Amino acid sequence: MYVGALELDVLLGDVHSLKEKRSVVRPVLAEIRRKYEVSVAEAGHLDLHRRALVGVSVVAADAGHVRDVLDACERLVSSRPELQVLSARQRLLGPEDD
Repeated sequence: MYVGALELDVLLGDVHSLKEKRSVVRPVLAEIRRKYEVSVAEAGHLDLHRRALVGVSVVAADAGHVRDVLDACERLVSSRPELQVLSARQRLLGPEDD
């Protein structure tokens, strides 16, 4: 079993309040969840209205599949014109990790 995690630090475009931030971030999280069947959440920068830290996790039997899914999630977020990915970090845990 392999567990993968993706952390995306995102800058939001023309957003002036936390309410506007939610209206931008929630649909993106829902699309990732629906399209890739992964766990996803806004996991940081909760008090900043122009930044979001998006966390994605996936579990699979194959490390390659985990990487492919996380890469696809990153591409989806990067393709959104209202979002700018400042940094992306992936982690992979496998059977050899204790």
